[in-house]
Amino acid sequence: MAKSADIGSKRLISLNPDAWVQWVMGDQTLQAQEFIDPQFQWVSRDSDVLLRVTCPQDGDFLLLNELQLRYTAQMPRRMTAYAALAREKFNLPVYPVLINILPPASKPQIPTSYQAVFKGLQTRQDYQVINLWEVEANLVLAQSLTSLLPFVPILAGGNDESLIREAVHQLRQEERLDELEPLLAFFASFVLELPLVQQIMRWDMTVLRESPWYNEILSRGQRRGQREKEISVVLRLLQRNFSVEEIAEIVDDSVEAVTKIIQDHQGRSPQEGTQD
Repeated sequence: MAKSADIGSKRLISLNPDAWVQWVMGDQTLQAQEFIDPQFQWVSRDSDVLLRVTCPQDGDFLLLNELQLRYTAQMPRRMTAYAALAREKFNLPVYPVLINILPPASKPQIPTSYQAVFKGLQTRQDYQVINLWEVEANLVLAQSLTSLLPFVPILAGGNDESLIREAVHQLRQEERLDELEPLLAFFASFVLELPLVQQIMRWDMTVLRESPWYNEILSRGQRRGQREKEISVVLRLLQRNFSVEEIAEIVDDSVEAVTKIIQDHQGRSPQEGTQD
């Protein structure tokens, strides 16, 4: 039977909220109480999960989970906004956590805080960052961290057939976890040949094409391909002594955007420019 690959962040965490909270914060005394629908008037995102947590020492607080396929430069400001909205609405301390699933292509330094200064006034919001590619796959399997099992193939050391088979085995120990198999298969296809993934999973992989994860990655890949093509064209035209204004008109982009491309790729060939 085909299995749905539409697995949201809240569904993943809800499989074992206590284990998730304890893993994220490294504190076995914490207990998850309830999921909270923030119902922010201007913000509604499936990747945000707000969880009320009880701590024996500090009382109740909100764990704000933001799961991102890849880190973007907008995340520090967004984490600040979400944390402020949650504090205001529920009058509880907020612990924000950013979980990045796949490493960014350009490998930027991922900040753990948002900082801004305006006319001498400072704004700062710290948040925890968890990069899944830095989490040890063996640790996840040893602790049976249910919510992380689908990500085993992309965890540190997870690109191993035996570990992926073990992840499949653990998922199949509980019937309620079978909906996670398509997500595991999807990420396994990043590190193993598709026929081997099909053999491990023992079902038709076409269901992955219906996955929002698949569609998002495909869409981002297409956008990146278009961007790389534009960079290559800009550099070629620059080599042929076209002006910035002429290049901008040809590639149908702003002068500022073209100028930035030239500055970012100064001294590189058109072929090198597409490898960023």
